[in-house]
Amino acid sequence: MAHHEGRVVFVRYALPGERVRVRVTADHGSYWHAMAFEVVDASPHRVESLCPIAGVDGAGCCDLAFADPQAARELKAQVVANQLQRLGGYSWRGEAQPLSDAGPTGWRTRVRLDVGADCRPGFHRYHSNDLVTDLRCGQLSAGMLDGLAVSDWPPGAHLHVAVDDDGQRHVARTVRQRPRNRTSNTTTVVEGAYHAVQRVGRRTWQVPVTAFWQAHRDAAVVYSRLVADWAQPAAGMTAWDLYGGAGVFAAVLGEAVGESGRVLTVDTSRGASGAARAALADLPQVEVVTDSVRRALSAQQADASGADVAVLDPPRSGAGREVIGLLTAAGVPRVIHIGCEAASFARDIGLYLGHGYAVEKIMVFDAFPLTHHAECVALLRRR
Repeated sequence: MAHHEGRVVFVRYALPGERVRVRVTADHGSYWHAMAFEVVDASPHRVESLCPIAGVDGAGCCDLAFADPQAARELKAQVVANQLQRLGGYSWRGEAQPLSDAGPTGWRTRVRLDVGADCRPGFHRYHSNDLVTDLRCGQLSAGMLDGLAVSDWPPGAHLHVAVDDDGQRHVARTVRQRPRNRTSNTTTVVEGAYHAVQRVGRRTWQVPVTAFWQAHRDAAVVYSRLVADWAQPAAGMTAWDLYGGAGVFAAVLGEAVGESGRVLTVDTSRGASGAARAALADLPQVEVVTDSVRRALSAQQADASGADVAVLDPPRSGAGREVIGLLTAAGVPRVIHIGCEAASFARDIGLYLGHGYAVEKIMVFDAFPLTHHAECVALLRRR
């Protein structure tokens, strides 16, 4: 962030302390958004970009690839602290921890590419419909996109690529169809299978390549262990796994509460819910619901059902006022809230505070190296 002639300027591709020349990309009156196209005085934390395709005139994939990884983590922690204070009214000081020892490159095992009018797949430029068809993104596992940079894909198609825990690559092509004024998607498997094998602990999932699974190869294992530790599930307890996806958290919760307990896992995705039902078929205490979290919580409220602990992993937009209102009205004593977007996470934390909950601890993970994103996890208790 910089200041120029009384305006605040948010500068992409620059580090604190640098002097840069910028290109203004958006004028909002009192503040600008800009991109640094020339570095006049470089930070000692600037390094040669770890992503060969990212940058001002490149892809928008790796917007911190030019920062030393440790400096990038410090910057992310500062951003999270600022957002929590400004949007959540909560003071936090801490570090962004490496998710694992995997390193800053080659960690991503799932990606979606879009196909342009020239029939070539690519990554979007920042906030643009234009595509960069050089596929050497620094986040990707080695060889993940080999052979896909050909120009014979249908324009407008999406390519979903996953490398699973058996090391197998799966590629699916999705094309939007408009039969009889209706819009639908047709998905075709190009390589491998439609379902990718994913493992957490001793349990195996078959997850559609078009469904959500954690992008970082180590994320599902790390978060699963953290949830098991913080939730403190015990036999006979009731747990809610909201925005539960394929049921990774429901698995550890279900195993802990046993057949005398109950776990409700909710997600809107049919593909993810189907994967959860198949993977958790040996846990009759786990109920998988394909619906919105808001409707599921309203139904629990109508049945006067409660929970001993709730885990929420909402999309980037956050859980929001209505969902958190329903959750806190149910009087859940312990909540684990996960967020991958600092501002949304901070707003949600502020909502909990307003409903009488207290933050016990927060952990921030550098789960998306080379980018400005971080994964935030909070443990909250009802006062």
